[in-house]
Amino acid sequence: MALFLPTYFSPISQYSAILQSGETLFEMHDNYQKQSYRNRCYIFNTNGKQLLNIPVKHPISSNRKKTKDTQIENIGNWQKQHFNSLKTAYRNSPFFEFYVDDIAFIFDKKYQYLHEVNMDTFLFISDALQLDLNYKLTNTYAPISEKEDFRNLAIAKKQQEKPCKQYIQMFDEKHGFIPDLSILDLLFMEGPNAISFL
Repeated sequence: MALFLPTYFSPISQYSAILQSGETLFEMHDNYQKQSYRNRCYIFNTNGKQLLNIPVKHPISSNRKKTKDTQIENIGNWQKQHFNSLKTAYRNSPFFEFYVDDIAFIFDKKYQYLHEVNMDTFLFISDALQLDLNYKLTNTYAPISEKEDFRNLAIAKKQQEKPCKQYIQMFDEKHGFIPDLSILDLLFMEGPNAISFL
């Protein structure tokens, strides 16, 4: 069983590790950390790499909050902004029209907790790629030595050691290939064939 953090439309490297690990355990009891893929993902638009960030509530006290307790700051319409960004970036991609209706619910549903949206994105990708994945959520914090540990894949600034093989991207002629974007970039470009890149 491999250990991961629930992230927002996870980077390709995380899905590659999930697919190769078999059974997945999502850590819910670690301390939430800023600047991670927990509340952000990167897509490819006409200007290059674009950040999509979910605003989260930060505690007034200095007490740390756990991943499972991290709430979304629903001031402003981040869901509409994210969906519009995806439409603008990928509307001309080979498979966007194939998935757009199925993904729309994530941008219409009202969420209170960050892990709820992250698990919905995981379930959407699993369904879109027809992956039969077994997963569980932790009941307590999992020590590092216990399992195959991939929690470091949620660190946004960490360069991944094993990049995904290259595929055609929407704007790669203008900007070159950008590795390890959100799994959505691979899905909208390769559709069901995305699994062969993982």
